[in-house]
Amino acid sequence: MNTTSIVLAGGRGSRLGKEKHAEEVAGESLIERTIGSLSLLSTEILIVISNRQSKSTFSSYAEAKTVVDLYPGKGPLVGIYTGLVHSSNFYNLAVACDMPFLNLDLLRYMIDLSSGFDVVMPRTGNYKEPLHAVYTKNCLPSMKNLIERGSLKISELLDSVSVRYVEISEIDRFDPEHLSFFNVNTTADLEKARLLASREIARGNRLSHRHRKLPESSTNEPLD
Repeated sequence: MNTTSIVLAGGRGSRLGKEKHAEEVAGESLIERTIGSLSLLSTEILIVISNRQSKSTFSSYAEAKTVVDLYPGKGPLVGIYTGLVHSSNFYNLAVACDMPFLNLDLLRYMIDLSSGFDVVMPRTGNYKEPLHAVYTKNCLPSMKNLIERGSLKISELLDSVSVRYVEISEIDRFDPEHLSFFNVNTTADLEKARLLASREIARGNRLSHRHRKLPESSTNEPLD
């Protein structure tokens, strides 16, 4: 099925102290790694940025179109909503720009599961991965209602749409160490990402991020 990838790049990077998307891992910026992976899955890639960022900063990414948050400063729910509004496709894969070890097989599996559901999202115990999920355009009315009410938690969206959770046993088939969900929030995270990537290159395994142990500092957090 035709799928758009929505890359959320509007975060302030306050814990890192700088724009995350431009930080390099193994000679590529984080967003370049993300786009490079997603280009193998999607017919369209959208980069969603905040109104404080310049579109020209992202103009070198020829594979992607850059769009600006429709409701400034409202967080990832609005970022996903903005991507869905601009998307040319019904099915949309939304990821954060700071996830350097996306697993293509897991993402394909999630896309393949999408028919008949509004959202397909990994879940590991009490933790959900809203920035590594498939959203359909069916979510738009519920998202707009939440935004207009000032309710910006993605967990509230999940209460009002049809969700297919991808459970640990399914995730482990493709990514047993759950590196897919490792994101870069701090300088320590960035250094660990660089170390993992350098080991990957040494083993000649650029696109297979499935066999590394998840760094303890990975920052999966509950939605609430």
